[in-house]
Amino acid sequence: MTRPTFDLTGRLALVTGASRGIGQSIAVALAEAGADVAVTARKVENLAETVALVEKAGRRGIALAQDVSDVESCRSVTAAVADQLGGLDILVNNAGFENVQPSLDLDEAIWDTILSINLKGAFFCAQAAGRIMATRGGGAMVNLCSLTSYVGVPTAVPYGASKSGLLGMTRALATEWAPHRIRVNAIAPGYFRTAMTEVFYRDEDWQSRMLARIPQGRFGGEGDIGGVAVFLCSEAAAYVTGHCIPVDGGYLSSI
Repeated sequence: MTRPTFDLTGRLALVTGASRGIGQSIAVALAEAGADVAVTARKVENLAETVALVEKAGRRGIALAQDVSDVESCRSVTAAVADQLGGLDILVNNAGFENVQPSLDLDEAIWDTILSINLKGAFFCAQAAGRIMATRGGGAMVNLCSLTSYVGVPTAVPYGASKSGLLGMTRALATEWAPHRIRVNAIAPGYFRTAMTEVFYRDEDWQSRMLARIPQGRFGGEGDIGGVAVFLCSEAAAYVTGHCIPVDGGYLSSI
């Protein structure tokens, strides 16, 4: 039996939306597994901590400003990453945006913003990275989906629409790009306390209700996502493509 390897030594990775939270955790985990990592955010100065953590792991870290809602930014920044790193083997589409409000009050601008960042941006980053990976003999992509890819969440209609679309995109790209040896998978985080979700956690009653529905009895924390991302990007997952792994403490299995 061949022992599967999670080693990413020599791999070249790009993680979008990596200034904090889940994106930062994934970037650091990839570095700790041996990858050189480029990270992006709207403001490059917000990436200093992430780059420092990547370098602390002994790997090269690069920071670039990127607006994933802009197609040209997706293309130009991905090309710049490949140029500076010397190629691209891994893409993690983590950049995302959420705005919570009743759907009867939702306006077109919020809908367009959420879909442009979470879905359109993810596709055009994937397309740009896929073109590079296809010339290098393959690669691995991980899209950050959500529990809303599977279940309806009130006041999160455009977010859920974008993340459901991202799951469909993951499956379609995995099928289309398999001949190029590009694997495309996804992770659906459960309830993690991040800057984007902080609005929920300010409500103690909400926290109690959610914890009661999570079999493990806790919210996701630092270190719960990175290992799954490393697995999906490594040779240990060489025969895994087109799938989404919920990292949710058992939430989806219990409802």
